[in-house]
Amino acid sequence: MTKLASLLEDFKKAIARLEEVLAVPKTEITRDSAIKRFEIAFDLAWKTSKAFIEERHSSTCASPQSCFKEAFRLGITEYDDLWIDLGKTRNETVHNYSEEFSERAYSKLPDALAAFKKLLSNLS
Repeated sequence: MTKLASLLEDFKKAIARLEEVLAVPKTEITRDSAIKRFEIAFDLAWKTSKAFIEERHSSTCASPQSCFKEAFRLGITEYDDLWIDLGKTRNETVHNYSEEFSERAYSKLPDALAAFKKLLSNLS
């Protein structure tokens, strides 16, 4: 199995896990679980994009932001400020523990899920 194939499978599973927790009524526990699953899905989104770009386009990128910019440039995904916002949200989720922030982050997860699904479709 190639690195890309392995990452695609992991990304697909991460999306399913995020979708699963978002379908459950929200409590503090499900909110926090959803945020953690978002972090995992986001990390896999950019790492899978990186592998795809390297394998299929012989190009490189080294960070989430540079990989999403390269994906836009190559037409793998449409330009959308949502990706920039999701990157910022992901970085904040690691360092911000306030209830207010958690609520704001959680409210973005349905849009994140839709973006992840579209990206997976484009990479598959």
